[in-house]
Amino acid sequence: MRQGGVPGVSESAKNRGAAGAAAGAVGVVGRAWDGQAVEPPVLGGPEHTDYYQLDDLLTGEQRAVRQRVREFMDTEVTPVINPYWERAEFPHQLVPRLGELGIAGFQIPGYGCPGMSNLTAGMVILELARGDLSISTFMGVHSALAMTSIALLGSEEQKQRFLPPMARMEKIGAFGLTEPGHGTDVVMLGSTARRDGGSYVLNGHKRWIGNATFADYVIIWARGDDGHTSGYVVEKGTPGFDAQAIAGKTALRCVQNAQISLTDVRVPAENRLAGSRTFRDTEKVLMASRWCVAWEAIGAAVAGYETALAYARQRHQFGMPLAAFQLVQYRLARMLADITGMMCMQVRLSQLMDEGKASMPQVALAKMHYTERSRAILSDARDMLGGNGILLDYHVARHLCDIEAIDTYEGTDTVQALIVGRDITGLNAFVPVQAGH
Repeated sequence: MRQGGVPGVSESAKNRGAAGAAAGAVGVVGRAWDGQAVEPPVLGGPEHTDYYQLDDLLTGEQRAVRQRVREFMDTEVTPVINPYWERAEFPHQLVPRLGELGIAGFQIPGYGCPGMSNLTAGMVILELARGDLSISTFMGVHSALAMTSIALLGSEEQKQRFLPPMARMEKIGAFGLTEPGHGTDVVMLGSTARRDGGSYVLNGHKRWIGNATFADYVIIWARGDDGHTSGYVVEKGTPGFDAQAIAGKTALRCVQNAQISLTDVRVPAENRLAGSRTFRDTEKVLMASRWCVAWEAIGAAVAGYETALAYARQRHQFGMPLAAFQLVQYRLARMLADITGMMCMQVRLSQLMDEGKASMPQVALAKMHYTERSRAILSDARDMLGGNGILLDYHVARHLCDIEAIDTYEGTDTVQALIVGRDITGLNAFVPVQAGH
């Protein structure tokens, strides 16, 4: 194999790639048996990603926050994440450094949270996901689900009690909604909360709950005596709460998803989220979280495109860089077109979120479209890297596996399509109508 230059890719990007090869590679990237240099992993830079100059819409402060997160992911996460992914372990030592970034809580104002605009938060989430989808999912569960539940539905006393240590990431949150028998139809959840004096007693089961094996606060959603759904903050160490990690995953392997058993879990009445009265309240949180997941899909797509572009410039075959071949340029152009379209959509959606005008169907359309295009972009990127594309050293394979989970959680593409379809047709197709009814 011959090694070419990487025109247009910054020196810092090339150095980050070398660091990743040295510190984060699971395999050994060195010299082949015949003395020829094995193609080194490379992280692409952003020089040819923002094709329609959306960066001009950002303030200097927004660009600085985005760059701080990108540098953290490139220098402290990417070089070490692959071994953790392969072992299905969470890199706990990164949590204090994530806390130092000052991004936990995203858009939440006050209580030690950054109070970002939706566009600023979106750029942060994109950069987290561009680096690694397990880390962005961890932060999404902590900030967009657990913290946002408290911020939107908690009393002032609950916000003061729970949010400041979560903003400092001294306490980690989780969000327990999905159940073994209720995923898409989670509105039918079976976990119960029975009032008993000054406490609520929780019973039931939850599944796929990220962060739950080590979280300090788990928001458990359960049906009360009145038949309505509410959220309850279960604190670490509460008797009857048992979280067991789900093994054998092929996506988001660093994320510690758990099966939770709730056996007479006694929660103080003051830990019931004061503003959570029906499932409509839960949906407020889900809309904010689904919007975050849409940004994650774009971040993963950007990672695939930037890596494929950098690799195509570096890798030589038949005496010329891969980037000189027509089919390669066509695929890169199609990737860029998809990313540009997604970014334009998402920037506008973020503006609508800031203005309080965004709707669940609009967010669903974004999540549906972005995850589908991100899967295609990462598949093309993997193919363009050839055999190297299936090695963790080059990072694309990890993103390609992880995007499958992103496509599924917070509602599959078919569920998102049905939400949009109901909105534009006025007809509900979620549950088929039986003959004769």
